[in-house]
Amino acid sequence: MNQVGVLFERGKLFLPHVMMAADAMSAGVELLQDELASGEGSAKLGVIVNGTVEGDVHDIGKAIVSTMLQAAGFEVHDIGRDVPLQNFIDKIKETNADMVGLSALMTTTLQGQKEVIELLKENGMRDDVKVMVGGAPATDAWAKKIGADCYAENASEAVVKAKELLL
Repeated sequence: MNQVGVLFERGKLFLPHVMMAADAMSAGVELLQDELASGEGSAKLGVIVNGTVEGDVHDIGKAIVSTMLQAAGFEVHDIGRDVPLQNFIDKIKETNADMVGLSALMTTTLQGQKEVIELLKENGMRDDVKVMVGGAPATDAWAKKIGADCYAENASEAVVKAKELLL
């Protein structure tokens, strides 16, 4: 999947190729899940809640990020798309998550990323939960502006950033 991401970025593969590779990887991870969980070194690298913020129905990129994070050894709770902002907080509490991934593919829904960070602060959780933002209109400058811990441009980068922040 990492190689597919690199080839996609170089324009050698296109979205249908990425989707097929992600589907294949998801199927493989699902088949191996029991083996992976019971094997040596099966300790999770961290717990991540990942979702697309309220008002945004896109989830292809978010689904790929969730799959890549899971394959890398994180426990991932993908809560879907068009997720009410309070649901992020509830799921973080329920799972004792170390990180939350906030996807937004439309400029009109970027504000939801900022609002989840505000909710984390209001609930006294911000110091305990790392925040990663992503999606086409998100940028590193946006992440800094809203107080996120990082921005990831793609799934491969999301894995690298999650490892940097949680290990």
